[in-house]
Amino acid sequence: MGFEIKRFQGDVDEELICPICSGVLEDPLQAPTCEHAFCRGCITQWISRQPKCPVDRQAVTASQLIPVPRILRNLLSRLCTSCDNAPHGCSAVLKLDSLASHLVECEFNPKRPMPCETGCGLVIPKDELAEHNCVRELRALITSQQEKLTDYQQELAEQRLIINEHKRELALLKDFMRAMRVTNPTMRALADQMEREEVVRWANSLSRAKVTRWGGMISTPDDVLQMMIKRSLSESGCPPHIIDDLMENCHERRWPPGLSSLETRQNNRRLYDKYVCKRVPGKQAVLVLHCDNTHVDEHMMIEPGLVMIFAHGIE
Repeated sequence: MGFEIKRFQGDVDEELICPICSGVLEDPLQAPTCEHAFCRGCITQWISRQPKCPVDRQAVTASQLIPVPRILRNLLSRLCTSCDNAPHGCSAVLKLDSLASHLVECEFNPKRPMPCETGCGLVIPKDELAEHNCVRELRALITSQQEKLTDYQQELAEQRLIINEHKRELALLKDFMRAMRVTNPTMRALADQMEREEVVRWANSLSRAKVTRWGGMISTPDDVLQMMIKRSLSESGCPPHIIDDLMENCHERRWPPGLSSLETRQNNRRLYDKYVCKRVPGKQAVLVLHCDNTHVDEHMMIEPGLVMIFAHGIE
C-alpha cells in the first residue's frame, strides 16, 4: 500500500499517485502496455483477483509487470516526507529515499530494539520496556529452548532409528553380495567396487595427521597396544572387511619391502614425506591407506594400507 499524501510537503504530482490506494507510490511497478504505475502490493493483490489493469481494463498478469522508469523513481525519491514515527514525537523531514535508513535508527520508533538495562541482557522493542519483567521473560525463554531441545532430541532419536534400519538393510545386502560373489563374476565386481567406495568414504572422514618424529615408530607393538588401536578403528567406522588386515599390517612382519627392516626404513626415510597420513582417533597412531597413497612407490605401500603406531611425534 502507498504512503499517505498528507505526510508529504508541497503538492504531489498525480503521476506519482497509485490509482488503487490513492497514496504515493510505494515500490512501484507498471503494466507493460498501458504503462500505468501502481504500488507493488496494490497491483499484486488486484491481479490475484482479476488479471486486468484497474485503469483501462487491459489484460495483464503478475509476470508481465515491470519496474517503473528511472525518471519516475527519481521523482519519488526527491519527495520530502515526515517520519513514520511523527505521531510518537519525531519531527524529522527527509527525502523518501532516506526514509528506510532513518527508520532503523529513529529514536522515536516504538519498535526499535533496545537492550534491557536491568540485567537479563534480552533485546526487546522499546515500547515493551516499561512492562518488561526479566524473570518472567527468562523463564519463558528457558521453557521455549527446552521445548525446542526436546523436539530436536525426539527428531534425533527418530533419525537414529532410520539410520540403524538402513545400516541393517545395507549389511544384509553386503552379506548377500558376498555370498553371490563366489559364483557370479558380475556380482563379485560390484561387491568389490562397493567395498572400495566404503573404504574411501571412511578415509575421507578422518583427519589429516603429520608425523614429526618418524624415529618414534613402534614397529613391533604388543597385543594390548594392538587391541587398543583396533578398538579405536572400529569406533571410527572402519569397514569391517579391512580392519583385521589393517591390524595385521601394524607389525613390521607384514610391512612392504621398503619398510621391512630397520635398515631399509632408515634408507627410505626421505620417502616418508610422500605419505598421506590420517589420524587414528585418540591415539598416537596414523593410517597410511592405499586409497590415499596411489602416488607412493609400490615397495613403500601395501593393501589396504598401513597402521603406524608411535611413542611420540604425531600432530
